[in-house]
Amino acid sequence: MDEVDGKSSATMPRQLGRVMLITHIVVSVGWLGAVAGFLVLSIAGLTSCDVSTVRGVYLSMNLIGLYLLVPLSFAALLTGLVQSLGTSWGLFRQYWTIVKLVLTIGCVGLLLLHQFMAVARAAQRVMDSPLGTMPHVNRIGEELAMKAALAILVLLIVTTLSVYKPWGLTPYGRRLQQKRRMMQGSTEVEIPAALAVATLTPISSQRKRLALFLGLFSALIITLVLMHHLLGHGFRGHGF
Repeated sequence: MDEVDGKSSATMPRQLGRVMLITHIVVSVGWLGAVAGFLVLSIAGLTSCDVSTVRGVYLSMNLIGLYLLVPLSFAALLTGLVQSLGTSWGLFRQYWTIVKLVLTIGCVGLLLLHQFMAVARAAQRVMDSPLGTMPHVNRIGEELAMKAALAILVLLIVTTLSVYKPWGLTPYGRRLQQKRRMMQGSTEVEIPAALAVATLTPISSQRKRLALFLGLFSALIITLVLMHHLLGHGFRGHGF
């Protein structure tokens, strides 16, 4: 959804396009960094035997999730949509933008599910426990650590898609390109930079296989996490 190589926007003014690109990169990096901090805290809460450390960890995780992860995830999603719709990449013209959109929406949805059904309740249990006693959060610590690590992996895959932009045009993108050529009345018309790269730049079979693997692997991760929530021990796993 973003445009990491800095090509000019097809519909947005050039300066506005640069501002939106910078904003998207900043909030996306911030989101990844916040998840990394969340992972460090979850590991500390899982391994520490110090009561004050464990209490502080889960209270901090709740604050980071509520005031950093949630706002940054929505900001990354919205600025990514603006970048796609406001440039010649489009939202549904390229396969990589569609895959990235699906993965980003999946990450945001799972983040909200965890924040308001797991992390917040863990923090509440910590506050309700008597001072000086170890709060009992059952298996929530292991779950948070595992899923924070998976979230980092998916975000890294999303970043990789943004750089390599694999797979080329979708059928919709090809139809749109053909329609543009027909309207110009010539087959030798200027093609927007994004579409030109997608159609004229050959993609090696190795890069195609790598991109396909990354996309399928990240989709599998999100599917397994959803199944873990909705089946398995389901929402009861967030209970205490």
